[in-house]
Amino acid sequence: MSEAGWRAFLSSEGVDDWVVLHGGPTAVFRVEGLSAAARLAAAIAEVPGLGPRTVLTATSDRLTVKLTRELWATEEGDVARARAVSALAREHAAPADTRAVQEFQLAIAAKPDSIDLPFWQAVLGYAPMAGDNAIDPLGQGSTVWMQDLDAAKPLRHAMHLDVSVAREHVEARLAAALAAGGRIVDDSEAPATWVLADRSGNKVCLASWPDGAMPASAERPASG
Repeated sequence: MSEAGWRAFLSSEGVDDWVVLHGGPTAVFRVEGLSAAARLAAAIAEVPGLGPRTVLTATSDRLTVKLTRELWATEEGDVARARAVSALAREHAAPADTRAVQEFQLAIAAKPDSIDLPFWQAVLGYAPMAGDNAIDPLGQGSTVWMQDLDAAKPLRHAMHLDVSVAREHVEARLAAALAAGGRIVDDSEAPATWVLADRSGNKVCLASWPDGAMPASAERPASG
């Protein structure tokens, strides 16, 4: 796996409709109904080179397109595919909405000798994706990521959510979460990630990384 693909995507022209999340390049196109979403999806399905992990999710007001479902599997050819999808969306009068692009990931923390991805794959009916990830084969549920903790780090909250959004919209999402009663636990990696908590202490990592926002202390931040 390499960073070259997603970094090249971020630096390319003609992909303004797209956000690079933990699941790779993703776009949301607004439509006027489910039939319109289905027509656009049918057109996009004919774009050459779409892979087995491309997911099209149609609802009554939008079509979500995920090219890879895996950041590290982003390839050079995904730039051309993204441009082709955007061109079809324009033909179908379906504007892109980067504010609506988001991804949820369930992060399960464990010490190195207790990582148990096979259990989570089995109990959820998930498919393997990488050595530390599993995905919903239906394309509906969150990915599951096994967070390998430092053996010396105390294990407190063993699960948390990662919420990934576009860098230009992350501060609005942060403000909304704080206004709703959340609190910041750790902002040392801002503007790449903030660790938030609800009143009970349940944690959420709000991330604008890898969509162009890098942390102050590292190239690749550790999730909360």
